[in-house]
Amino acid sequence: MRVAAVGGEDAFAGFGLPGAPGSAAFWTAVGAPSSVPAEGGGWVTLFLWRGSSPVTIEFESWSEPVALRRWKDTDCWYAEVRMPARLRVTYRFVAGDAFHADPFNPAGAGGDRSVVATPDAPEQPYWPVVGPDAVLPVPRARIRWASERLGGRRTVRIHPAGGGGPVVLLLDGDDWLYLHPAVTAFDAAVAAGEVPPVTLVFLPAKDREAEFACRPELWEAVRDELLPLVAESGVPADLERLVVAGQSLGGLSAVYAALEFPELVSRVACQSGSFWWTPDALGWADPLGGPVGGVIAERLRKGAVLSGLRVAFDVGEHEDRMLPHGEVTEGLVERAGATVRVSRSASGHDRAGWRHALLRDVAWALRD
Repeated sequence: MRVAAVGGEDAFAGFGLPGAPGSAAFWTAVGAPSSVPAEGGGWVTLFLWRGSSPVTIEFESWSEPVALRRWKDTDCWYAEVRMPARLRVTYRFVAGDAFHADPFNPAGAGGDRSVVATPDAPEQPYWPVVGPDAVLPVPRARIRWASERLGGRRTVRIHPAGGGGPVVLLLDGDDWLYLHPAVTAFDAAVAAGEVPPVTLVFLPAKDREAEFACRPELWEAVRDELLPLVAESGVPADLERLVVAGQSLGGLSAVYAALEFPELVSRVACQSGSFWWTPDALGWADPLGGPVGGVIAERLRKGAVLSGLRVAFDVGEHEDRMLPHGEVTEGLVERAGATVRVSRSASGHDRAGWRHALLRDVAWALRD
């Protein structure tokens, strides 16, 4: 929701910006998007762009795109965006066919995205602020995995945080390598005593919709091909205490694995699991409009004994249409005997909001 600005050369003074918009003094003072309280609750956040052509903001899952307005005949483009309380969101600027990170915001997520949070959003300790041009640390240890069951080749990186320990299998591993610095965050959390020493295994997806569907091939390949390679890698790794961490379709796949491969997966950190999923849902105009809880809920209702499972569920509190699917699944998993932890993050369907839950829930999953 865009809130129109009022006129005046000090139109943005309420956001802490001096001088006329577009002036040298103005641009010198511009930093990351700033927020002020909105009438009725929530926040109004000011986004700025410097240029000569129209530009639009795209938000990760939370809002429709917002077109910036030009301030008079200057090079200043702006949008005042109404945001709810407690929101952390990834965004990018779209200019023509090009995508850009916010040049005024030091918090990046890959080369063409930025992250902004409202002032009341909880802190995310251990996750450093990294700019869009930052080169994130990549573990030296790697496995070249040519999977017979999945087909194709992929590079799986391994990092022993704190010297290594139980294996944490990070689905969508490339996102946690190249968009959000999981290596740095886990190292810091382990050093602070918030997470026990673990061995991170970054599993990249080649075809998310196929691999993370409720099918056995991925987990057969992990069990029979990947984990033996991890054991032979020379990196300290306790394969008997495996945690699977997945988000969205990855969260769906992690819970599916706990149901169908309990001897392999007994600890899960699931953020915003796609529990709306059914075999044909992705072909619908409204994939989330089908049976609440999808095939996982159907499977659980038929009977399952999950007494050996520890699973932490987290969903963004602004994911209005995901919440019913998550709530049904959470309840059914607990009813089946699992030890369950449920939380809500200050975000939408967005990796920027899942970061703190990832550290916290991995640590919880490893408690005996």
